[in-house]
Amino acid sequence: MRSISIGPTTTRARVIIDNDFGGDPDGLFQLAHHLLSPSVEICGVIGSIHYPSGFYGLPGSSSHACEQAEQVMEILGTLGRVPLLHGAEQPMLSPNTPAPSEAADFIIREARRTDTHLPLYIACGAGLTNIASACLIAPDIRQRLKLIWIGGPEYLDLATAPPRASRIEYNLGIDVNAARMVFADPIIELWQVPRNAYRQTLASHAELLHQLNTTGTLGPFLFERLADLMNRSGHKLGESYALGDSPLVLLTALQSSWEADPSSSDYVSRPAPTIDPDGQYQPRNDGRSIRIYQRLDVRLMLADFYAKVIAFDRASIHMNQTGNN
Repeated sequence: MRSISIGPTTTRARVIIDNDFGGDPDGLFQLAHHLLSPSVEICGVIGSIHYPSGFYGLPGSSSHACEQAEQVMEILGTLGRVPLLHGAEQPMLSPNTPAPSEAADFIIREARRTDTHLPLYIACGAGLTNIASACLIAPDIRQRLKLIWIGGPEYLDLATAPPRASRIEYNLGIDVNAARMVFADPIIELWQVPRNAYRQTLASHAELLHQLNTTGTLGPFLFERLADLMNRSGHKLGESYALGDSPLVLLTALQSSWEADPSSSDYVSRPAPTIDPDGQYQPRNDGRSIRIYQRLDVRLMLADFYAKVIAFDRASIHMNQTGNN
């Protein structure tokens, strides 16, 4: 994969991506964007479970998620260079019962590395099964990582739920027990992007077609995945699309130059609530402090994504024309 940066860029963090790539294709957009971002080292990619019923006729298994991720990684030339791991095939049976998997084992190994001082982010756009299980199996890793999670409903004193909102937020409902474990834990550093925040990440279909309709391979592939979703839904989803997993890139790769942090997005800090068996927050004052993002820099996120996809496809076309490898 040819670098598309404007100059040498020092890697500033390690990232393990954990997503249900077999569901909503926004995870594939996020995967491509992250793999094209030179300031982070993608240590591994985890394909996670979706709901047992799947997504618009597609399987909900981690195996299917890995198959979808493989296609993006093959286009980008990272397949075989970046580990691709299967997550647990079932959610956790209780908040204290891990669901073992090769993904959980990989998280443990990466968190325990002593040959690097780069911070480790777990960037999760799905259920929390694999990270919760890893922390239960190896409690020592909890202070060695930062978890960024796309999931959870609105905090009603901060935002209003959307009309006809589902009783349990989408990603939380994949594994309620895993979320209960993570929120109750006293140590895990958590940056949460709840539903009111990730719903801000709208791009219109016309915009996406204009930006991704290149003569290369990556842009058209991603847009085709979106077109497939529209067909499966009977074209009932309107003319905009939420790239709801892409804040994982915004909050890791696109941090500020000095005093590195996602400085263009706003959050509040407050004690972590507990999550009850019905998937609802229960406030408490003794939880460790977590970040709850409320406003995201969608302009930066989308502009960077489009620029990187276009640059990659142009570079790929040039390489094909000149016969370079």
